Amino acid sequence: MFVRSLTLGVAAAALMASGAQAADLFVPTTPEPVYTAPAAFNWEGLYTGVELGGFFYDDETYGVVGGVVGANFIPMDPILVGIEIQADYIWGNDEDAGLVLALGRVGAVVTDQVLVYAAGGVGSIFANDESEMVYALGAGVEFAVTQNISLRGEVLGIGDFDDGNLPLVSDDDFFDAAKATVGVFYHF
Repeated sequence: MFVRSLTLGVAAAALMASGAQAADLFVPTTPEPVYTAPAAFNWEGLYTGVELGGFFYDDETYGVVGGVVGANFIPMDPILVGIEIQADYIWGNDEDAGLVLALGRVGAVVTDQVLVYAAGGVGSIFANDESEMVYALGAGVEFAVTQNISLRGEVLGIGDFDDGNLPLVSDDDFFDAAKATVGVFYHF
């Protein structure tokens, strides 16, 4: 009987000791989150990009392709101010021209990924070895798609200061033409 009690006691002690060791080895883990929200897009800083679209003048449509460089600043949340240079090539209907604009932008960061803005500025249109000063006013919306890439849609009204005789801006209206573009931008 003593041997049986001793055997049971040793077996119980062994079980208890092994149970304590197993409990000591247990390391709790936190499950991986199913979804993590993307980091907020940083609208401030330098950016560059390309744009493609149409130039509309006198019931005619012309193609537009160009490049853009600019810088944005956020003086107070959610207000954004910026400056940019647009250089475009316009072609179609046996005419071609160059358009360079220096624009100021004022907008609002609606969400971390959406910016709406108004733009205005001055520039020149070049055609037939001549140039003419123009102004531009318009608006756009820009969407962040990755941490550094955004997509933009923009519409600008274009007018000339002196109603000259260059094609594409020689009307007597406030806006002689309109430029509508979509673009992709890289933010540094």
